[in-house]
Amino acid sequence: MRMLKRASALLLRRGITTYQSRLCRNESLFRVHSSVSEALAENQPVVALESTIITHGMPYPHNLSTAKEVEDIVRSEGATPATVGVIDGVVHVGLSSEELDHLARCKSSMKVSRRDLPYVVSKGLSGGTTVSATMIAAHRAGIPVFVTGGIGGVHRDGENSLDISADLTELGRTPIAVVSAGVKSILDIGRTLEYLETQGVCVATYGASKNFPAFFSPQSGFTSPFHVFNPEEAAKLIASTLSLGLQSGVLLAVPIPEEHAAAGQLIEEAVQAAVTEASVKGITGRDVTPFILQKVNELTEGKSLHANIALIHNNAKVGSQIARALSRQMTERKCRGNTNRHGKHSDSDIVVIGGINVDFIAKGKAETLIFGQTNPGSVCQSFGGVGRNIADSLSRLGRSPLFISATGADSHSEAVLHYCKHMNTSGVARLEEQSTATYCAVITASGELSLGLGDMDIHQQITAQYVSQFEKQLSSATLVCLDGNIPVSTIDYVCSIAKKHNINVWYEPTDSDKACKPFLSDAWKSLSYSSPNLAELRTMNKTLGLPTPEVLPSSVEEVLSVAVALSRPLLEHLHCLVVTLGESGVLVCGEHEAGSVNLQPRKQKKKRKLCAVHYPALTVTADETMNVSGAGDSLAGALMAGILRQRDTDSCVRMGLLAARLSLASPHPIAPTLTFESVDPNKVKTQEWPKPSFMWID
Repeated sequence: MRMLKRASALLLRRGITTYQSRLCRNESLFRVHSSVSEALAENQPVVALESTIITHGMPYPHNLSTAKEVEDIVRSEGATPATVGVIDGVVHVGLSSEELDHLARCKSSMKVSRRDLPYVVSKGLSGGTTVSATMIAAHRAGIPVFVTGGIGGVHRDGENSLDISADLTELGRTPIAVVSAGVKSILDIGRTLEYLETQGVCVATYGASKNFPAFFSPQSGFTSPFHVFNPEEAAKLIASTLSLGLQSGVLLAVPIPEEHAAAGQLIEEAVQAAVTEASVKGITGRDVTPFILQKVNELTEGKSLHANIALIHNNAKVGSQIARALSRQMTERKCRGNTNRHGKHSDSDIVVIGGINVDFIAKGKAETLIFGQTNPGSVCQSFGGVGRNIADSLSRLGRSPLFISATGADSHSEAVLHYCKHMNTSGVARLEEQSTATYCAVITASGELSLGLGDMDIHQQITAQYVSQFEKQLSSATLVCLDGNIPVSTIDYVCSIAKKHNINVWYEPTDSDKACKPFLSDAWKSLSYSSPNLAELRTMNKTLGLPTPEVLPSSVEEVLSVAVALSRPLLEHLHCLVVTLGESGVLVCGEHEAGSVNLQPRKQKKKRKLCAVHYPALTVTADETMNVSGAGDSLAGALMAGILRQRDTDSCVRMGLLAARLSLASPHPIAPTLTFESVDPNKVKTQEWPKPSFMWID
């Protein structure tokens, strides 16, 4: 008999570090203004706005006054403006007055497209975001509607130069509705529309006509495939796009108001003259548009600038009305869904939001695996995902949690949902043109994790907008559990609901990269429980700017000392921390009660005396270990079940340890044999439980 040696192989296996999760440590590079995050959390309309019009589109002070006027128009229509820009290497979604002024005056601002974002961020530079970069930031923040003047497109002679704006490819891969005055008239509009069709972008003219506008002119000589008459129709189109999960955008082309279109012919002649001059002077690429706009303004003696401002104002008005209609429709749909849902869904007192995976576990026959060649072993398929595992564990322990997640509409999805038929999966979205998350773990004969690979991108589709459909269930839940795989904006949304309704939230960080997510804002202050390992606990502290050790200790005494020190500042707001320590066991930190930690949900926040209790790990043989991918989730699920049954702290932790041991001995992340009786310490015969050690927290 021996203990498993590594934290990753016993109770701590959280998932793997994918490209997406590595980005999570850099979530702080995206800063969402409080007014924007609050509006999104309350499902209020928000309109994203780009900033190249500030940095490159107009001279100062017209750029600043126009930006403020546009924001005022958005507010007057009942929506929240979210101007996007990069300041000192941080992407801001929503700018303060001071930040707007900074961008308007800045002489060194860069024009930031998708291509430029990594460089600008890495160098700590500032710049105005183009349509493509604004779409990226808006989508990350969970904003579905974006207003701009006009989008880029295929440049004239683009069939030879291949000069095609990144705006078009971004529309093909980012699900955002872009409201614009069509395509800038300096471009090849026909080829631009053809390219948008190739990218699968739904294009519709706003109004009674299908005529596709050309920025300064309501007619370009081309037609859109579709048109929408009013904000309600436009909102339905956007909602359908988002619901289908197509991962492509919508372009809504809004003609310039008639009273300003009269000058269109004059401006168009000036455009042609400016295009010719740009060609003669050899001006190309990103410098073309600013040059032409400035030249056209000179040739038309300011008429083009007035028309430019007028169409932007009009776009802001129309876009805000569409955003408001979309918000209203989503709220009505959510209310209808809450009314129509029945059975287990309405009875759920626990909500789990997180990932669902198909796992492939490859176990070698040797203790050491040799990379670069075939190793003898066995491969089995199971169904995992941190959120799914916890919901599965709770379901087998007598609870009926509502599980909210997302899968593809593929064979993997069918298989995993069939396996989960004992669970309430009515909150799982099946998305077309998406792949169900898959994970492959390669482990040694003793169960040590050697390598993990996974495709987890679909977890980013568990958006705040989708989860908001279940607000009624969230606001009445006894406990909500969040898996760290879900987007930051979704975590922020759930935490805002928890704060409003005094709901207990358990955060399962899943790995040290994702542990930072709630701590990027004040969202973490709405958490009640969390179950990090020591590395994840260190990340939480580091994200808050608190001192942390560079190297984590190895001796039990030092591990416990560091765990207590790192837990202390978080307990200013969290009710309880369950720190999993691998072979060193579990450390429970929180409010002192009767010689132990009080795990029961607190009724109100008050000044408390804090303590910690250390529970040694159970011993497990190497031969017993079949699967290391669900032990930590089994521990967390059983702890939650014990807490909700109002069991004492010792019983809750022992239930968790027993559930984790069952998981290790099963080919499945959550053992199918798991029942409440199988982990009830009063009924399970095991070796004598080692006495937990108690310590005060200063």
